[in-house]
Amino acid sequence: MAMRHARISGKHLAWLAALAAVVVLISTAIFVGIGDSEEGMSATTSKRRDSAAPASAGNWVGTWATSPAAAEPNTPDGYAGMSIRNVVRTSIGGSGARIQLSNLYGSGPLTISHASLAVAAAPSNPTAAAGTMRRLTFSGNPGVTIPSGQSVVSDPARLDVPAAADLLITTYSPTPSGPVTYHPHARQTSYLARGDRAEDTAGTTFTEQTPSWRYVTAVDVLTSEARGAVVVLGDSITDGITSTAGANRRWTDFLAERLRTEPGAPSYGVLNQGISGNRVLSDGFRFPPDNPSALSRVERDVITRTGAKAVVIEMGVNDILRTPHVTDPQKITDGLRRLVQQSHARGMRVVGGTLLPFGGHRGFTPGLNAVREQVNAEIRAGQVFDDVVDFDQALRDPAAPQRLLPRYDSGDHLHPSDDGYRAMAMALNLAHLKGSAPAAL
Repeated sequence: MAMRHARISGKHLAWLAALAAVVVLISTAIFVGIGDSEEGMSATTSKRRDSAAPASAGNWVGTWATSPAAAEPNTPDGYAGMSIRNVVRTSIGGSGARIQLSNLYGSGPLTISHASLAVAAAPSNPTAAAGTMRRLTFSGNPGVTIPSGQSVVSDPARLDVPAAADLLITTYSPTPSGPVTYHPHARQTSYLARGDRAEDTAGTTFTEQTPSWRYVTAVDVLTSEARGAVVVLGDSITDGITSTAGANRRWTDFLAERLRTEPGAPSYGVLNQGISGNRVLSDGFRFPPDNPSALSRVERDVITRTGAKAVVIEMGVNDILRTPHVTDPQKITDGLRRLVQQSHARGMRVVGGTLLPFGGHRGFTPGLNAVREQVNAEIRAGQVFDDVVDFDQALRDPAAPQRLLPRYDSGDHLHPSDDGYRAMAMALNLAHLKGSAPAAL
């Protein structure tokens, strides 16, 4: 009888031990869940948040982008042994971020052994705001090797990214990589430092300034507010080549401001895919081509951008002005229609801009201006785009319509001033960006 009682007690003890283990597991799970929340973050979680920890729920949307434009001259070894701190401007904010790095123009693999992301302490400043430095990872690894001609996206980093703020994206490459993939006309000062300074929060080691962006081509944010992004495909006018450097006075910056502040505006990020000198029809030299045509880069720079819902196209002047001159307006409008067709195939709405006047520019001739006017007539007739933004009408001088209005002219009689760029953004009907179904042409 005593033996039977002992056996029963043993069974009960085993059951109680198992129950206790379950309780411990549940308690641990609850503790970890609270530790990962915003309200109760443990020290372990704090440390994890300094790296590329998963962000909270939301949608990934592009907040910034630039087009890889060319191989940087005189960089046969890349920037081996140097840290590059790119400064980029957000259009929308979010609770997390990820970046894209490109080795499109590299002749060999690009090894990034250390990369980081932070919010700048002040505009155009290489110092990181307190508590914002995050080490980036790539498929869980601290570094990545990007083959020639390829790009890579980082793991998400948990970071409160403000709208209309400067981000610092720093990469360190320990070995030669071949020519650097870059965007030369950033209108933004970035920085260089000797050695691995990727996670330096102070900007004191970043003593060399540069007007170009290198390797970085996009930043996406995790957001529960923005519903998508508008991509602007353009040339030097979209690139903002004559806007005040470091002041974010490109026309796309003014557009982003309107989208953030105007009641009823679509909640979109703005992605500037302008390349100075860019044309609809013709590529530059080399392979892959420097300054690739709009037709050859629309897939890369527009259609595959994160959250892209609409595209605004501002292009065609360089096809007319640059050698060899395109003097058949039909070729230009046909090229624009092909851009529209490719965008429509992905369900994107397309707004197209008329070509700005260039009277007084050194390349002006009455014959070339006639080509511009014929392209504009076709655009205004509704035969090219879903909707039209009439940049020409908004910025031309009523007394001399072949020219820009003097206060909208940067002085070269081709590119707008800061006021001119603002006028371009104001000319766009924001309602034209709405709607997922393209209009029938």
